Amino acid sequence: MSQFDIAVIGGGLAGSIAAIAFAGQGFTVAMIAPQGGGDRRTTALMDDSIRFIDRLGLWDGIRPHAAALATMRIIDGTNRLLRAPVASFRASEIGLDAFGYNIPNAPFLDILAERIAATSAITLKSTTVEAFDLQGDVVRLTLADGETIEAQLAVGADGKQSPTRHAAGIGVKTTSYPQTALVVNFSHDLPHQNISTEFHTETGPFTAVPLGDLRSSLVWVVRPEQATDLLDMTEEALNRRIEEKMQSLLGKIRIEGMLQAWPLSAMTAERFGSRAVVLAGEAGHAFPPIGAQGLNLSLRDIRDAVDLSVKARDAGRSLSIGEAYDRARRFDVVSRTAGVDLLNRSLLSNVLPVQMLRAAGIHLLASLPPLRLFMMNEGVSPGRAFKRLPELLREKVGRQRA
Repeated sequence: MSQFDIAVIGGGLAGSIAAIAFAGQGFTVAMIAPQGGGDRRTTALMDDSIRFIDRLGLWDGIRPHAAALATMRIIDGTNRLLRAPVASFRASEIGLDAFGYNIPNAPFLDILAERIAATSAITLKSTTVEAFDLQGDVVRLTLADGETIEAQLAVGADGKQSPTRHAAGIGVKTTSYPQTALVVNFSHDLPHQNISTEFHTETGPFTAVPLGDLRSSLVWVVRPEQATDLLDMTEEALNRRIEEKMQSLLGKIRIEGMLQAWPLSAMTAERFGSRAVVLAGEAGHAFPPIGAQGLNLSLRDIRDAVDLSVKARDAGRSLSIGEAYDRARRFDVVSRTAGVDLLNRSLLSNVLPVQMLRAAGIHLLASLPPLRLFMMNEGVSPGRAFKRLPELLREKVGRQRA
């Protein structure tokens, strides 16, 4: 039987970063993940997440593949009677060069794989878990190849259908949306100027995010029947349709490869940890691609799990941090999930008062500097707005006196 401090189950972005983060704190790690396929999606990481990635020594390798998100622009692309004004939020307003960076998943995963292979504290098991024993203060995992692994803590980073979560007896609350997300990268004639543009439409967001020189990534949320029609379109027709939806802001469009379709749903685990098990990433929470929250939230999962484990180890306690981890993550996960759900439902609603509230909310964000600065700070790093509140208030008073 092989023994480790940590067993990370799952080899996507969250699982890979978790393995690296735990190993960086002196833990021995078994990473159990079968070989993955290609991933043409991109991931937007906010400033707080970039700082975490940098502390892990990964940013220098990732930076050449990343595109800065210097401005976030929201455009009401609906045909409704009440429409919100265009709202642009600039990172320079809160003292940053960029809110974050958009990174293609494929090179991101390659860089993580290289680090894992070069880290002696990480043992990669390219297989799956056949059986879980998670009821004690030590976890035992039987792998598909017959090997048994023992660890003080299991980190379930194995996706929405998480076998780890199921084995730990943790239930979920799920919500299905009448939406499908279409994902594709594209080139264009006009520069994006590091502006991420999110069109709010009756079917959901249509978001173009910078991806290098004259290239962007697109997440287009539509009804399932619309997704079927779009997937059947010729490349030329699809280029024209995307350009029309973009209001020609980026000129002529040329998609790269085929559209990928992802049915939208939201899921929140009833608990995020139990005894010697913690859930990270989509094993604990998943929601529609609105507001660049997904992996940013997952990285905060990892950071809290590592911090709690270090404190337990240094105090001579076991790594059965599940209950403490659940308390640490609950407010962040539940509040972010609720916020994304509310915004998504407001886009889909045909109820006039709901449309009025959405339009008014965006107008207030665009026109009230204190609220605007508060939300921008909180968006890049939870808690940053509250830490900077006295400074923001002093700046406001100073401007009024001047």
